[in-house]
Amino acid sequence: MVEFKAVIADSKKGKTYQTVVAGHHANSLIGKKIGDEFDGIFVSLPGYKLKLTGGSDKDGFPMRKDIHGTKRRKVLLSNSIGFKAKKPGMRKRKSICGDTISPDIVQVNMKITSFGTKPIEDALQTDKKEKDK
Repeated sequence: MVEFKAVIADSKKGKTYQTVVAGHHANSLIGKKIGDEFDGIFVSLPGYKLKLTGGSDKDGFPMRKDIHGTKRRKVLLSNSIGFKAKKPGMRKRKSICGDTISPDIVQVNMKITSFGTKPIEDALQTDKKEKDK
C-alpha cells in the first residue's frame, strides 16, 4: 500500500502542516505532475484546492518540474533545485527525480490555492484525534 507524507504550505499564515496520506487517497495522487491542481479531499481538506509543488523519493532525491516522467536521472545542474553551488558558475551532475508522482515518492509538497470554509487547523487536528483513539 502506498503512503505519502504531505507537506501543505499555507501562504496566508506562513505556516506548513504535515499529514500522512494513505490508502485510496494516496493511490489517487499517483500520476499527478508538479503544477497540477487537485481537490483537498485527498489530504483530508474538503473544500480546499491544492497545487503540487514538489517532493522527494525514498532515497531523498528531489523532484524537478523540468525532468518528465517518474524515473531518476543524472542531470548537469547549476545553482537551482537539487544543487547549491559554492562558487558562481559551478555546475555538477546530480541525480534528480522526474515530475510525476510514483509509488517511490515518499514526501509530497503542496500549497493551498483556494481555501475552504473550515480552518485548516481544525481539519487536520480532527484526523490526529481520530488516530489517537
